[in-house]
Amino acid sequence: MARAFVGVGSNIDPAENVKKALLLLAQEMRVAGVSTVYETEPEGRHEQPRYCNCVVEIDTEAPPAELKRALREIEERLGRVRTADRYASRTIDLDVLAYDELTLQTPDLTLPDPDIATRAYLAAGLAELAPALALPGIDLTAAELAKKLPKRGMRALDEYTAALRREVIHGS
Repeated sequence: MARAFVGVGSNIDPAENVKKALLLLAQEMRVAGVSTVYETEPEGRHEQPRYCNCVVEIDTEAPPAELKRALREIEERLGRVRTADRYASRTIDLDVLAYDELTLQTPDLTLPDPDIATRAYLAAGLAELAPALALPGIDLTAAELAKKLPKRGMRALDEYTAALRREVIHGS
């Protein structure tokens, strides 16, 4: 059983779509943890609505490429349309951030995800769930990286996070 971390984000009906994505994810694999959900500025397009972002820890038997395919299927079910515009608004974005401490580089997947090193909400979420997680290629633990990155424009959604955790992890 592998321990994987998935980045979750949305800026189209974000509270609803993040919740739906986590519930679908929990139907397919064991969700072991959900980080604090942060409201964040959009990357590359400041005129867009703000995002809700978090990191989810899962236990999976699926190898990384298969996990990525499963995440794409959830995105499609929630109406995600991928275009060449990497900064387009989205109903949901699900990305494999880390898979145990595996280093992988293929045309379709890089692990750990290089965005962890520049996006504070990803580093903060990882640090919350797995502070000692080594990030090969970044050469810091999740906690060390989270301390280094500025938290500008991030707002913790504590009540929303607590409600998500109750529903997704505890099933109530």
